[in-house]
Amino acid sequence: MDTILVSIHCVTYNHEKYIADAIESFIMQKTDFEFEILIYDDASTDRTPEIIRKYENLYPNLIKPIYQSENQKSKGKVVHLFNYERAIGKYIASCEGDDYWTDPYKLQKQVDFMEQHPDCSLCVHSATVVNSADKKEISKIRPHIGDKYFSVDEVIVGGGGLFATNSMMFPTKFALMRPNFFNYSPVNDYPTMINLSLLGNVYYMDEVMSSYRTNVSGSWTDHMNSSKDFQIKIYQKLNNMLLELNRYTEEKYNTSINTIINNNLFNILLLQKKYKEIKTGEFKERYKKLNKKRKVIIFLQQYFPRTLDFLLKIKRKWRLWKLR
Repeated sequence: MDTILVSIHCVTYNHEKYIADAIESFIMQKTDFEFEILIYDDASTDRTPEIIRKYENLYPNLIKPIYQSENQKSKGKVVHLFNYERAIGKYIASCEGDDYWTDPYKLQKQVDFMEQHPDCSLCVHSATVVNSADKKEISKIRPHIGDKYFSVDEVIVGGGGLFATNSMMFPTKFALMRPNFFNYSPVNDYPTMINLSLLGNVYYMDEVMSSYRTNVSGSWTDHMNSSKDFQIKIYQKLNNMLLELNRYTEEKYNTSINTIINNNLFNILLLQKKYKEIKTGEFKERYKKLNKKRKVIIFLQQYFPRTLDFLLKIKRKWRLWKLR
Protein backbone atom coordinates (compact mmCIF):
# COMPACT_ATOMS: atom_id res chain seq x y z
CA MET A 1 0.00 0.00 0.00
CA ASP A 2 3.01 2.32 -0.17
CA THR A 3 3.17 2.89 -3.94
CA ILE A 4 0.59 5.06 -5.67
CA LEU A 5 -0.83 3.02 -8.52
CA VAL A 6 -3.50 5.40 -9.88
CA SER A 7 -3.54 9.15 -10.40
CA ILE A 8 -7.10 10.44 -10.59
CA HIS A 9 -7.19 13.24 -13.14
CA CYS A 10 -9.88 15.90 -12.64
CA VAL A 11 -10.14 19.23 -14.49
CA THR A 12 -12.73 21.68 -13.24
CA TYR A 13 -14.04 25.17 -14.00
CA ASN A 14 -17.08 26.78 -12.35
CA HIS A 15 -18.44 23.48 -11.10
CA GLU A 16 -19.51 24.56 -7.62
CA LYS A 17 -22.80 22.63 -7.94
CA TYR A 18 -21.06 19.42 -8.94
CA ILE A 19 -17.44 19.21 -7.75
CA ALA A 20 -18.33 17.78 -4.33
CA ASP A 21 -20.06 14.82 -6.01
CA ALA A 22 -16.96 14.17 -8.09
CA ILE A 23 -14.59 14.31 -5.13
CA GLU A 24 -16.85 12.16 -2.95
CA SER A 25 -16.93 9.55 -5.70
CA PHE A 26 -13.10 9.53 -5.74
CA ILE A 27 -12.81 9.25 -1.97
CA MET A 28 -15.28 6.35 -1.78
CA GLN A 29 -13.08 4.11 -3.96
CA LYS A 30 -12.19 0.84 -2.24
CA THR A 31 -8.82 -0.46 -3.41
CA ASP A 32 -5.93 -2.63 -2.28
CA PHE A 33 -3.55 0.04 -3.62
CA GLU A 34 -2.84 3.72 -3.03
CA PHE A 35 -4.12 6.44 -5.32
CA GLU A 36 -3.83 10.21 -5.54
CA ILE A 37 -6.46 12.80 -6.54
CA LEU A 38 -5.08 15.49 -8.87
CA ILE A 39 -7.56 18.34 -9.21
CA TYR A 40 -6.82 21.20 -11.59
CA ASP A 41 -9.01 24.28 -11.18
CA ASP A 42 -8.70 26.64 -14.14
CA ALA A 43 -9.39 29.90 -12.23
CA SER A 44 -13.04 29.29 -11.43
CA THR A 45 -15.01 32.43 -10.62
CA ASP A 46 -17.55 30.68 -8.40
CA ARG A 47 -17.13 28.69 -5.15
CA THR A 48 -15.39 25.72 -6.78
CA PRO A 49 -11.91 26.52 -5.31
CA GLU A 50 -13.44 27.00 -1.86
CA ILE A 51 -15.10 23.57 -2.00
CA ILE A 52 -11.88 21.91 -3.21
CA ARG A 53 -9.93 23.53 -0.35
CA LYS A 54 -12.39 22.12 2.15
CA TYR A 55 -11.68 18.60 0.92
CA GLU A 56 -7.96 19.32 0.65
CA ASN A 57 -7.92 20.22 4.35
CA LEU A 58 -9.77 17.00 5.21
CA TYR A 59 -7.55 14.78 3.02
CA PRO A 60 -4.21 16.60 2.68
CA ASN A 61 -2.27 13.47 1.72
CA LEU A 62 -4.81 12.37 -0.86
CA ILE A 63 -6.03 15.51 -2.65
CA LYS A 64 -3.43 17.52 -4.57
CA PRO A 65 -4.97 20.58 -6.21
CA ILE A 66 -3.71 23.28 -8.53
CA TYR A 67 -5.52 26.62 -8.21
CA GLN A 68 -4.92 28.87 -11.20
CA SER A 69 -5.29 32.62 -10.76
CA GLU A 70 -5.76 33.14 -14.51
CA ASN A 71 -7.72 30.92 -16.87
CA GLN A 72 -5.23 28.95 -18.93
CA LYS A 73 -7.63 27.38 -21.42
CA SER A 74 -8.53 30.83 -22.74
CA LYS A 75 -4.82 31.34 -23.41
CA GLY A 76 -4.69 28.25 -25.58
CA LYS A 77 -3.04 26.00 -22.98
CA VAL A 78 -3.84 22.27 -22.88
CA VAL A 79 -5.00 22.19 -19.27
CA HIS A 80 -4.94 18.39 -19.04
CA LEU A 81 -1.16 18.50 -19.20
CA PHE A 82 -0.94 20.24 -15.83
CA ASN A 83 -2.11 17.00 -14.20
CA TYR A 84 -0.48 14.60 -16.65
CA GLU A 85 2.95 16.09 -15.99
CA ARG A 86 2.72 15.64 -12.22
CA ALA A 87 0.98 12.26 -12.10
CA ILE A 88 3.07 9.64 -10.27
CA GLY A 89 0.67 6.71 -10.56
CA LYS A 90 1.18 3.90 -13.04
CA TYR A 91 -2.27 4.62 -14.45
CA ILE A 92 -4.41 7.71 -14.98
CA ALA A 93 -8.18 7.62 -14.38
CA SER A 94 -10.12 10.57 -15.77
CA CYS A 95 -13.22 12.37 -14.51
CA GLU A 96 -14.28 15.95 -15.23
CA GLY A 97 -15.40 18.12 -12.33
CA ASP A 98 -19.08 18.00 -13.30
CA ASP A 99 -19.21 14.19 -13.60
CA TYR A 100 -18.84 11.45 -10.99
CA TRP A 101 -18.24 7.75 -10.46
CA THR A 102 -20.95 5.45 -9.13
CA ASP A 103 -19.14 2.20 -8.34
CA PRO A 104 -16.81 2.14 -5.29
CA TYR A 105 -14.82 -0.68 -6.93
CA LYS A 106 -14.38 1.03 -10.30
CA LEU A 107 -10.66 1.69 -9.91
CA GLN A 108 -9.99 -1.76 -8.50
CA LYS A 109 -11.79 -3.51 -11.38
CA GLN A 110 -9.97 -1.54 -14.03
CA VAL A 111 -6.55 -1.85 -12.38
CA ASP A 112 -7.00 -5.60 -11.97
CA PHE A 113 -7.66 -5.90 -15.69
CA MET A 114 -4.82 -3.59 -16.70
CA GLU A 115 -2.35 -5.42 -14.48
CA GLN A 116 -3.36 -8.75 -16.00
CA HIS A 117 -3.26 -7.37 -19.56
CA PRO A 118 -0.17 -5.16 -19.99
CA ASP A 119 -0.97 -4.86 -23.71
CA CYS A 120 -4.10 -2.84 -22.83
CA SER A 121 -3.58 0.87 -23.50
CA LEU A 122 -7.11 2.01 -22.63
CA CYS A 123 -9.75 0.50 -20.37
CA VAL A 124 -13.28 1.96 -20.43
CA HIS A 125 -16.76 1.04 -19.24
CA SER A 126 -20.39 2.02 -19.72
CA ALA A 127 -21.95 5.04 -18.01
CA THR A 128 -25.31 6.66 -17.44
CA VAL A 129 -26.21 10.07 -18.85
CA VAL A 130 -28.02 12.02 -16.15
CA ASN A 131 -29.79 15.34 -15.91
CA SER A 132 -27.56 17.95 -14.30
CA ALA A 133 -30.23 19.18 -11.90
CA ASP A 134 -31.42 16.00 -10.20
CA LYS A 135 -29.23 13.14 -11.53
CA LYS A 136 -32.21 11.39 -13.15
CA GLU A 137 -31.05 8.96 -15.82
CA ILE A 138 -31.71 10.05 -19.39
CA SER A 139 -29.80 7.41 -21.34
CA LYS A 140 -26.67 5.26 -21.28
CA ILE A 141 -23.30 5.42 -22.98
CA ARG A 142 -23.11 1.75 -23.87
CA PRO A 143 -21.30 1.09 -27.16
CA HIS A 144 -21.67 -2.68 -26.97
CA ILE A 145 -23.71 -5.34 -25.18
CA GLY A 146 -21.07 -7.37 -23.40
CA ASP A 147 -17.35 -6.85 -22.83
CA LYS A 148 -15.36 -6.19 -25.98
CA TYR A 149 -12.02 -5.17 -27.49
CA PHE A 150 -12.42 -2.20 -29.85
CA SER A 151 -10.26 -1.84 -32.94
CA VAL A 152 -8.62 1.39 -34.10
CA ASP A 153 -11.16 1.71 -36.93
CA GLU A 154 -14.06 1.32 -34.48
CA VAL A 155 -12.63 4.00 -32.21
CA ILE A 156 -12.20 6.41 -35.13
CA VAL A 157 -15.68 5.82 -36.52
CA GLY A 158 -17.22 5.87 -33.04
CA GLY A 159 -16.17 9.47 -32.46
CA GLY A 160 -15.54 11.24 -29.16
CA GLY A 161 -18.86 10.05 -27.76
CA LEU A 162 -18.09 6.35 -28.19
CA PHE A 163 -16.87 6.06 -24.59
CA ALA A 164 -17.59 8.17 -21.53
CA THR A 165 -14.53 10.27 -20.74
CA ASN A 166 -15.04 9.58 -17.04
CA SER A 167 -14.64 5.86 -17.73
CA MET A 168 -11.13 6.14 -19.17
CA MET A 169 -8.09 4.54 -17.51
CA PHE A 170 -4.76 4.32 -19.32
CA PRO A 171 -1.04 3.96 -18.55
CA THR A 172 0.53 7.22 -17.43
CA LYS A 173 3.51 6.59 -19.72
CA PHE A 174 1.21 7.30 -22.68
CA ALA A 175 -0.26 10.54 -21.31
CA LEU A 176 2.40 12.84 -22.74
CA MET A 177 2.68 10.97 -26.05
CA ARG A 178 0.76 13.48 -28.11
CA PRO A 179 1.40 13.23 -31.88
CA ASN A 180 0.96 16.28 -34.06
CA PHE A 181 -2.69 15.55 -34.87
CA PHE A 182 -3.57 16.57 -31.29
CA ASN A 183 -2.62 20.14 -32.19
CA TYR A 184 -5.44 20.33 -34.73
CA SER A 185 -8.19 19.04 -32.47
CA PRO A 186 -10.70 21.28 -30.63
CA VAL A 187 -11.16 18.55 -28.00
CA ASN A 188 -8.87 16.29 -25.97
CA ASP A 189 -10.85 13.08 -25.43
CA TYR A 190 -11.35 12.00 -29.06
CA PRO A 191 -7.67 12.23 -30.17
CA THR A 192 -6.66 10.67 -26.84
CA MET A 193 -8.91 7.66 -27.48
CA ILE A 194 -7.55 7.33 -31.01
CA ASN A 195 -3.93 7.66 -29.95
CA LEU A 196 -4.31 5.11 -27.16
CA SER A 197 -5.92 2.67 -29.61
CA LEU A 198 -2.82 3.05 -31.79
CA LEU A 199 -0.56 2.23 -28.82
CA GLY A 200 -2.22 -0.99 -27.65
CA ASN A 201 -5.57 -2.69 -27.08
CA VAL A 202 -8.76 -0.89 -26.08
CA TYR A 203 -10.95 -2.91 -23.70
CA TYR A 204 -14.55 -2.07 -22.86
CA MET A 205 -16.24 -3.38 -19.70
CA ASP A 206 -20.00 -3.58 -20.14
CA GLU A 207 -20.72 -2.39 -16.62
CA VAL A 208 -22.08 1.00 -15.51
CA MET A 209 -19.58 2.58 -13.13
CA SER A 210 -19.97 6.34 -13.68
CA SER A 211 -22.39 9.09 -14.64
CA TYR A 212 -22.05 11.85 -17.20
CA ARG A 213 -24.02 15.01 -16.54
CA THR A 214 -25.80 16.69 -19.43
CA ASN A 215 -27.48 20.12 -19.62
CA VAL A 216 -24.65 21.67 -17.61
CA SER A 217 -24.55 25.42 -18.22
CA GLY A 218 -21.36 26.52 -19.98
CA SER A 219 -20.34 22.96 -20.82
CA TRP A 220 -19.14 21.69 -24.18
CA THR A 221 -22.58 20.18 -24.92
CA ASP A 222 -24.25 23.45 -23.96
CA HIS A 223 -22.15 25.36 -26.50
CA MET A 224 -22.79 22.74 -29.19
CA ASN A 225 -26.54 22.92 -28.69
CA SER A 226 -26.76 26.70 -28.56
CA SER A 227 -24.65 27.85 -31.51
CA LYS A 228 -24.68 26.60 -35.10
CA ASP A 229 -21.55 28.64 -35.89
CA PHE A 230 -19.77 26.95 -32.98
CA GLN A 231 -20.83 23.52 -34.25
CA ILE A 232 -19.58 24.28 -37.76
CA LYS A 233 -16.19 25.41 -36.45
CA ILE A 234 -15.88 22.25 -34.36
CA TYR A 235 -16.67 19.99 -37.33
CA GLN A 236 -14.12 21.86 -39.45
CA LYS A 237 -11.43 21.56 -36.78
CA LEU A 238 -12.17 17.87 -36.27
CA ASN A 239 -11.74 17.31 -40.00
CA ASN A 240 -8.37 19.07 -39.88
CA MET A 241 -7.37 16.77 -37.03
CA LEU A 242 -8.51 13.70 -38.98
CA LEU A 243 -6.57 14.76 -42.08
CA GLU A 244 -3.44 15.09 -39.96
CA LEU A 245 -4.19 11.72 -38.34
CA ASN A 246 -4.39 10.19 -41.81
CA ARG A 247 -0.93 11.54 -42.61
CA TYR A 248 0.43 10.38 -39.26
CA THR A 249 -0.85 6.82 -39.76
CA GLU A 250 0.26 6.79 -43.42
CA GLU A 251 -3.37 6.31 -44.52
CA LYS A 252 -3.64 2.93 -42.82
CA TYR A 253 -7.11 3.87 -41.58
CA ASN A 254 -8.03 5.96 -44.60
CA THR A 255 -11.51 4.45 -45.10
CA SER A 256 -12.62 5.03 -41.50
CA ILE A 257 -11.12 8.51 -41.39
CA ASN A 258 -12.82 9.56 -44.63
CA THR A 259 -16.12 8.15 -43.38
CA ILE A 260 -16.04 10.53 -40.40
CA ILE A 261 -14.76 13.46 -42.48
CA ASN A 262 -17.67 13.02 -44.89
CA ASN A 263 -20.12 12.71 -41.98
CA ASN A 264 -18.82 15.99 -40.60
CA LEU A 265 -19.07 17.69 -43.99
CA PHE A 266 -22.64 16.41 -44.30
CA ASN A 267 -23.50 17.87 -40.88
CA ILE A 268 -21.92 21.19 -41.85
CA LEU A 269 -24.12 21.38 -44.96
CA LEU A 270 -27.17 20.65 -42.81
CA LEU A 271 -26.26 23.42 -40.39
CA GLN A 272 -25.76 25.76 -43.35
CA LYS A 273 -29.19 24.71 -44.72
CA LYS A 274 -27.67 23.58 -48.01
CA TYR A 275 -30.30 20.91 -48.59
CA LYS A 276 -29.73 20.55 -52.33
CA GLU A 277 -26.06 19.66 -51.77
CA ILE A 278 -26.82 16.86 -49.28
CA LYS A 279 -29.13 15.15 -51.76
CA THR A 280 -26.82 15.28 -54.76
CA GLY A 281 -23.22 14.54 -55.71
CA GLU A 282 -20.95 12.78 -53.25
CA PHE A 283 -23.51 13.03 -50.40
CA LYS A 284 -26.42 11.52 -52.33
CA GLU A 285 -25.76 7.95 -51.21
CA ARG A 286 -25.26 9.02 -47.61
CA TYR A 287 -28.61 10.82 -47.65
CA LYS A 288 -30.33 7.71 -49.05
CA LYS A 289 -29.02 5.63 -46.13
CA LEU A 290 -30.58 7.90 -43.51
CA ASN A 291 -33.52 6.44 -41.62
CA LYS A 292 -37.06 7.76 -42.20
CA LYS A 293 -37.09 9.80 -39.00
CA ARG A 294 -33.92 11.69 -39.98
CA LYS A 295 -35.27 12.35 -43.47
CA VAL A 296 -38.53 13.71 -42.04
CA ILE A 297 -36.57 16.08 -39.80
CA ILE A 298 -34.52 17.32 -42.76
CA PHE A 299 -37.72 17.76 -44.77
CA LEU A 300 -39.22 19.85 -41.97
CA GLN A 301 -36.01 21.86 -41.65
CA GLN A 302 -36.13 22.66 -45.34
CA TYR A 303 -39.82 23.43 -45.86
CA PHE A 304 -41.42 23.90 -42.43
CA PRO A 305 -38.71 25.17 -40.03
CA ARG A 306 -41.22 26.87 -37.71
CA THR A 307 -43.19 23.66 -37.34
CA LEU A 308 -40.01 21.78 -36.49
CA ASP A 309 -39.02 24.42 -33.90
CA PHE A 310 -42.48 24.11 -32.33
CA LEU A 311 -42.23 20.30 -32.18
CA LEU A 312 -38.74 20.46 -30.67
CA LYS A 313 -39.94 22.89 -27.99
CA ILE A 314 -42.76 20.49 -27.07
CA LYS A 315 -40.28 17.61 -26.95
CA ARG A 316 -37.95 19.56 -24.62
CA LYS A 317 -40.85 20.50 -22.34
CA TRP A 318 -41.98 16.86 -22.26
CA ARG A 319 -38.49 15.72 -21.27
CA LEU A 320 -38.31 18.33 -18.50
CA TRP A 321 -41.73 17.27 -17.23
CA LYS A 322 -40.65 13.61 -17.15
CA LEU A 323 -37.53 14.56 -15.15
CA ARG A 324 -39.55 16.22 -12.37
